[in-house]
Amino acid sequence: MRTFDWRGWLRRLVGLWRSSLQLRTVAITVLLSTFAVTIIGAYMAISVGNNLFDSRRDELLTQSAQASDTVQKLFNATAEQGAATNIENAARTAFTAVLQSSASTAGTQIAILRAPDQTGARVPNDVASPGLQPASLISTALEKRVTAAGASNDTPRVYWQSVAIRHDNVVDPGIVIGSSVTLPSSGRYQLYLIYNLSDAQQTLGSVQSTLLLGGLALIVLIGAVTWVVVRLVVGPVRVAADTAEKLAAGELERRVPERGDDELATLARSFNGMADSLQKQIVRLATLSQVQQRFVSDVSHELRTPLTTIRLAGDVLYDQRETFPPATARTAELLRTQVQRFEILLADLLEMSRYDAGAVDIDTEPTNLVRLVEDAVDSVSSLAETRGSELRVVAPGGYFEAEVEGRRIRRILQNLLGNAIDHGEGRPIDVYVDSNQSAVAIAVRDYGIGMTPAAMERVFDRFWRADPSRQRTTGGTGLGLAISLEDAALHGGWLEVWSAPGEGSCFRLTLPRERGTTLRSSPLELPPEEDRGDDDD
Repeated sequence: MRTFDWRGWLRRLVGLWRSSLQLRTVAITVLLSTFAVTIIGAYMAISVGNNLFDSRRDELLTQSAQASDTVQKLFNATAEQGAATNIENAARTAFTAVLQSSASTAGTQIAILRAPDQTGARVPNDVASPGLQPASLISTALEKRVTAAGASNDTPRVYWQSVAIRHDNVVDPGIVIGSSVTLPSSGRYQLYLIYNLSDAQQTLGSVQSTLLLGGLALIVLIGAVTWVVVRLVVGPVRVAADTAEKLAAGELERRVPERGDDELATLARSFNGMADSLQKQIVRLATLSQVQQRFVSDVSHELRTPLTTIRLAGDVLYDQRETFPPATARTAELLRTQVQRFEILLADLLEMSRYDAGAVDIDTEPTNLVRLVEDAVDSVSSLAETRGSELRVVAPGGYFEAEVEGRRIRRILQNLLGNAIDHGEGRPIDVYVDSNQSAVAIAVRDYGIGMTPAAMERVFDRFWRADPSRQRTTGGTGLGLAISLEDAALHGGWLEVWSAPGEGSCFRLTLPRERGTTLRSSPLELPPEEDRGDDDD
């Protein structure tokens, strides 16, 4: 049996709520409108109910006062005759008279009861409407108030209270109105009229239903109007957002449609003007970049021929330096060294120009990176010994083969090892190699001077050096790390750096084991976990 995935629905609803301005605006407007309409409707319903009850109560109080006067007059006229039979007849006559006077009010019930504080014979007997049980409707408090009013010998007053009238499993609202009447020969009696207010309740229910339907219709109308208005505003904004995404994707000719002269049209014109300006700037910069790339490439190629001639001439001078005076011999050595650096710089410039032109491709093959690391370490071992740094390879084992171009990875390692030797302050340098089923990582960790956070942000910039005044052993060109970053990206890998002043630096190269695989994580920490926080080995 398939269960309802309420969590999935909740996530989708939250996602829709966050992504749709139109939905949020309409929902908030409808909720606030519902709250306001509910408050106003409740106030109107209560006010109408109170007014309806007050007007109905005042009408019934007047009617009851008239009925009390009628009964009192009948009792006074009967008392003058003096016969008990006439008194009984007077009570029934009074009951009939009151019933006739209340005929306009449906469901009216009557009770003429002897006051509870009277003594002597009960003449006449109590009279009540058929089926009426006065004790269930007349409360003690109301009875006491009517009794107190009769004992004061003042003008008869009427008192009331609200009651619930039950009949045929139905409960109707009602009102009991009581007054005191006096029979000179028998004492005080109490006249109670019980009015059924179901007709007023029906009227109030009809008004409340009308208010409810009107409120619901108003809320729906407000929601529809809000949806239309927001759509008019959000629609152009959505078009502008789509156009901006296409511009960011390289479709520089995309523009927002301009309609009318309102604020949205002004926004569209401003957006299109910005897009035109950006397109011109991008085209100009792209043209300038192409010119620069072509210039660097052309200059590098053109310089190779005279540089070759200079190198040959320098080699001749270098080979014969022993026949020269000491100063001339030293000049020949410097010439040969600088020509070699010039050749390396030209090679790096040509490589960067190929990367800028997007004309670089790799030829990968399965390669054991541990062997590659060991070869790179061997190639710089003599230089490390000169600086007093010990090179150590840490390879715990695993999936060390990866599809890479060995020449480029070896070039990355030589750049990283050369930097570590230059800035390692003669301390040990650790080279870590580790892997998992999807990636291989190589980390070069030194314990030298380290770098500041500002230097770390620029360490891969072209021709940037952390300390240009320092003596460099490897004679770098300032392009080594920039080329290494491009080589790593060409393999679909990462080249990352960690450093802290006084604690050294660590460069981590992470490569996918299979070409075209997307990296998710690196097998090594940065720096490796066992070395985090160590200043020296």
